[in-house]
This record gives sequence, C-alpha cells and structure tokens, in this order.
Amino acid sequence: MIVGGRVVAPDRVLDDGWLAIAAGKIVQVGSGAPPDIDRVDVDGCLVVPGFVDTHCHGGGGGSFSSSNPEELLRAVRAHRRHGTTTMLGSLVSDPIPVLRDQIAALRELVQEGELAGIHLEGPFISKARCGAHDPATLIEPDTATVNALLGAGRGDIRMVTLAPELHGGIKAVRQLAESGVIAAIGHTDGVEDQIIPAIDAGASVATHLFNAMRPLHHREPGPIGALLDDERITVELICDLVHVHPTVLRLAAHHAGKGRTVLITDAMSATDAADGSYILGRLEVDVRDGVATLAGNGSLAGSTLTMDAAFRNMVRGAGIDLLDAVRATSGRPAELLGIADRTGSLRAGLAADVVVLDRDLRPVKVLRQGEWVKDDAAATLSATAPLSGAVEGGVSVSDG
Repeated sequence: MIVGGRVVAPDRVLDDGWLAIAAGKIVQVGSGAPPDIDRVDVDGCLVVPGFVDTHCHGGGGGSFSSSNPEELLRAVRAHRRHGTTTMLGSLVSDPIPVLRDQIAALRELVQEGELAGIHLEGPFISKARCGAHDPATLIEPDTATVNALLGAGRGDIRMVTLAPELHGGIKAVRQLAESGVIAAIGHTDGVEDQIIPAIDAGASVATHLFNAMRPLHHREPGPIGALLDDERITVELICDLVHVHPTVLRLAAHHAGKGRTVLITDAMSATDAADGSYILGRLEVDVRDGVATLAGNGSLAGSTLTMDAAFRNMVRGAGIDLLDAVRATSGRPAELLGIADRTGSLRAGLAADVVVLDRDLRPVKVLRQGEWVKDDAAATLSATAPLSGAVEGGVSVSDG
C-alpha cells in the first residue's frame, strides 16, 4: 500500500489517497481509510503516474546513438531516477548503415523491456531547419530506404520524424502510417499547403512544436499554424522554458487541449550529468548552466531536461492545471504509443508505474512495474520516516 498522499487519479485529485499494489500492478485506488496491509506512508506527497517520454536522445552521460549496451542502459536509468518509467530511444540523423547498427543496439533494450520503442528523428528532414543534425547526413525519403530502416527495426520503430515538403515526403508519411508507425512532422521548412497533405496522408504528431520549423506568420501560418490547429495532431512541447517561452507554451497547451498535448525532454547525453563538451550524433555540443548548444553556431542542441522538471515547469512556470500536466506527461503519451491499457494513469489493472513527488514537485521515490527504482538519490520512504519539504515560489530555467 502507498498511503497518506494526494493521489492524482485520471479525473481528480484524491486527498488522503492510497494505492493498493500487487504483482506489479495497481489493484485498487481509493481515499480515506485504506485496507490494513503493509503500508508506505508518503506523508502528504503528490502521487502521480510514471512519466512517459516519447522523445529522448540520452542522459547520464550516455547517448542512444551509441552501440555500447552499458552506455544505453546508463541513459535509461538516468531518466528513470527522475520518474520516467516508459520511454522511446531517439536517434538523430546518420548515414543509413550507421542508423541500422544503432537500431540493432536499441532493439536489445526494447526486447528486454527497458525501452518502449525507437524514434528516428531524421534523416528525412530539411537542411534549412536541421538544428543539431549534421546536414551531410540528410537525405530525401524513398520507399526502399524507409523499408530498410523499418526492416532493421523489426517492428520496434514506433515513430519517425520527417519534413513532408521533401521529394517523396508525403508518400513516406503514408508508407509509415500504413506500417503502423507514427509519422511525425518536424525539422520542416514547409508552408501550410505542404503540411496539410501530410496530415491527410496520416501524420499524427508535431515534433517539438515551434523548434526547428518555419515560424508562425500571420499571412502564412506554416507548420506551426497547421499542426496546432488540426485536431488530428498531437503536439510535442519541450518544457524546459528555454526552447519555448512559458507564455507560448501556455497558449499552445490551451489551444491543443489535454487531448493533444504531450511534454517531451528531447534530452541528450548531458542530462543528469555535468556541464562540458558532448557529442550529439556527429556534432559537438557545449553545455553551460544546463543549456546545450552547438559548438559551431550556438543553436540549441536538444536539452538537459528530465520529465520531472518538465512537469514542474508546466505547473509552476507556465501555470497549467495539475491534472492537465499529469495528462501531458503520462496519459496522452501512453495513448499515443498505444499502451494506455498498460500504463499512463493510476487505475486498477495498470502497471504500478508511480512517482512520489515532494511538496516541491521533485521525485523522492519511483516505482516501476511494482518495484522501487534502485540507486536513486532521494530519501527512502518508510512509515516511520515521513517526508517533508517547503514549497518554492517557482521553477527556474536551470531545472531544464
């Protein structure tokens, strides 16, 4: 039993709530007097579902572009300590043979249950909006190349980000959608008339809306206007308050609503690690005060964000409702991946993926599939050692 907390159920917050857990699953959710079985008292902390991150390139000094199993696991565990119990491993653009090797390495983690799948961010993206991707690795999509990558994934590639204005882009969107892969629009310089046909062809996600795409203009809405205004599109937002200003984030989240808003980290290897020099794909990245930029031109290069910081930033930095923030960090991304029947909310029958947040909305304990995540730096919960903490007035940019 987890007792004594404020439990965020799908439709309300249960004060003095509790969860009954057995065999790795939630068996009952309630409030008031709990059944008289073994208890862990969280002393008024907030209890939320485990976070689900659909866009992450690494962490803890480890990159998902590596083929080293220890480095890959280090990245997974860095985010798990911060409450991410389900995640995709994202790859940046690389030559096709290199991508195939990277996909093979990540597949091992998918098969072991450490990752929920693989996300390819490129190589079918715009050179004009390539961001932290090496322009030399970018290509236009064709049927054979898309099939080669999907074949390497053997069903484990869950999402592919591409620019639909490229030659073959719309056909590739249709090919991905018909293969059961999420086609995401991102790193695009397309105008609205090039974006809407991609949505009609089956694209369903906007990769980090606003970032690495043609800006919104009042006479040409471009990808931002088309993606944000279409009910068929789920929008990703990097909620570090660096990539997107809090006011813009709030506007986008309010317009898209809780049914279409997903927070992501877009984290790279420097996440949960020290400032310094890193490599993202093939490019050198400088990390200073937690902000990652390309060494060559100062462009943002992913983030050092974790999902717990994204959650705090959404609630305190952008002023979004608590239930909507839980939905954006757990429920909606689980639906997007087709696993909402297994995780993403605190409901009976789902996996016991749980994050206990203190009064500052920082994780003090993480439960994944009914087991406490080991090696976290937070205090161990016990009925005899209740948690305490003061509420701060806000979340600084350094949280992301």
